[in-house]
Amino acid sequence: MILKLLFWIFFIILIYTYIGYPLLLYAINLIRRFLKPEKKDEPTDYEPQICLFVTAYNEKDFVHQKVLNSLQLDYPNEKIQYLWITDGSDDGTPELLKQYPHNEVHHLPVRRGKMHAMNRGMQFVKAPIVIFSDTNTVLNRNTIREIASCFSNPHVGCVAGEKRIVERSADVAAAAGEGLYWKYESWIKKLDAELNSAVGAVGELFAIRRELFEEVETDTILDDFIVSMRIALKGYKIAYTPKAYAEEHASLNVKEELKRKIRIAAGGVQSLFRLKGLLNPARHGILSWQYFSHKVLRWTIAPASLFLLLIVNAAIVIIDEGWFYEWFLYLQLLAYLLAFIGWNLENRMLRLKLLFIPFYFVSINYASVRGVFRYFRGKQTVQWEKSRRAGQI
Repeated sequence: MILKLLFWIFFIILIYTYIGYPLLLYAINLIRRFLKPEKKDEPTDYEPQICLFVTAYNEKDFVHQKVLNSLQLDYPNEKIQYLWITDGSDDGTPELLKQYPHNEVHHLPVRRGKMHAMNRGMQFVKAPIVIFSDTNTVLNRNTIREIASCFSNPHVGCVAGEKRIVERSADVAAAAGEGLYWKYESWIKKLDAELNSAVGAVGELFAIRRELFEEVETDTILDDFIVSMRIALKGYKIAYTPKAYAEEHASLNVKEELKRKIRIAAGGVQSLFRLKGLLNPARHGILSWQYFSHKVLRWTIAPASLFLLLIVNAAIVIIDEGWFYEWFLYLQLLAYLLAFIGWNLENRMLRLKLLFIPFYFVSINYASVRGVFRYFRGKQTVQWEKSRRAGQI
């Protein structure tokens, strides 16, 4: 029966995407460690010149925090180029930055998007290693040393740092979903990198070799992902180091988080076209499998499967096709009921924040579906609409 076939296709896609793939990575890495024990990382004195590259658009509220944090990083100041690109800022951000003598600020009054700012700013980079970071994030003290250490390996072309969500007891319960999601995502990134290479990097914190950067189309939505993956396409590894991390607060609420997720999904579809060669396993081997499993499925097929599974399951039960499908339908309805409860309580400060995981999971998949439609309708702008955060770090 065609309905049963569709049911199992959607079910297997969901299980593989969110559970099967990370568990498979874990099992493969476990076997590899057993057959070939890894050597312990030896301390390295590799200490190259570094450019700390920050793009900013109307970020005056975070400038002092970011500048102070940058100066407190454990690395020789004389080996750091503090580079700021402030395209379009009209709130006094450039003027405020220039009050700090160590900052190198290049301002353009016209706002043309983050990727244009990155392309323009790279001409001012003097160091062989470039670390990109966002204005509203705080880096841990050892960030630069940990990243520099990864680049002591000549096969590493990009280093992805970890994104951490700061959760406070005063935050609304919905923030728990975002925090748990990034812990889950960081775990998969670690497994990916151990097996072969991390699949992309996040803009909050990543680094590249200056020589490997090539100008990227200025209408690119996921600038961090495209830049990092094009380096991987050249045969270099994307290392992942959780010892270098960027902290920021959760989105103010799920509505604000949806802005990000819809944009990311639209950018994911755009990336499929711009990185289409990466889907050729004959050329890129394991990396193609990682990219398809970690990103392509999650951005496109899995979200649609989540909602289609409910529809198909209900149709099967209506036809009266067995107790298992009836039981599974009740299980799905319970999950959606919990999501509905989470939606009604999302702005309350409750202790049992794990109750909001179903709501967050349904929300991000809904956002992914919307993002796909937005991209094909041509409604996604390259300019970033910042999500409001729960507060400053």
